Amino acid sequence: MAQIYKIYMNHSLLILADFVPKAPKNSQTIGLQDIDLEKLFDSSTKNGKTTYLYVHPDIKDIFKKITDGIKTIFAAGGVVKNGKGKILFIHRLGKWDLPKGKVDEGEKMREAAVREVEEECSIKVDYLGKKIMSTYHTYQLKGKLVLKKTNWYEMGVNKVPKLVPQTEEDISQAVWFGKKDLPKVMENTYPLILDILKKVK
Repeated sequence: MAQIYKIYMNHSLLILADFVPKAPKNSQTIGLQDIDLEKLFDSSTKNGKTTYLYVHPDIKDIFKKITDGIKTIFAAGGVVKNGKGKILFIHRLGKWDLPKGKVDEGEKMREAAVREVEEECSIKVDYLGKKIMSTYHTYQLKGKLVLKKTNWYEMGVNKVPKLVPQTEEDISQAVWFGKKDLPKVMENTYPLILDILKKVK
């Protein structure tokens, strides 16, 4: 089975794959010796949007090698559909996002995903489905680069429950959006959220 990892660094993207994927036109191939996540992250803060591509038959090993030594934080979230087929979105720190949060110690990813969705929007998840995908992104925490791995799951709720955003987590809105509302989200969200939405459409 074909394997691909996408690591988001601000607006830049590193694609690691064991096949030649369909990549953006402005993407540039990169050698293994040039894959240093800290340097690429620093470059992404200065140079803006760049997509780097590296193809190798043992890409899982390459991924382990380049992320070795970088602290990994685990998170989980969901694409939640209500009884009318609308998707749950939150508005946090000026961007549209999907509900998610950090996994507690000893907690399973699936359990964390449900807990975070329920806490962030004050709803009860009635259905937990399959894992949609895992996403990776880098950011700086206390001056050190960290890698966040987030597992995303299909979820459902009965009917159309009222949503209450968890304001202490900087969530200003929690809303149900249908297909006609998605362009509004796509104009003001994160690239990895766009990737998830492509998978669930």
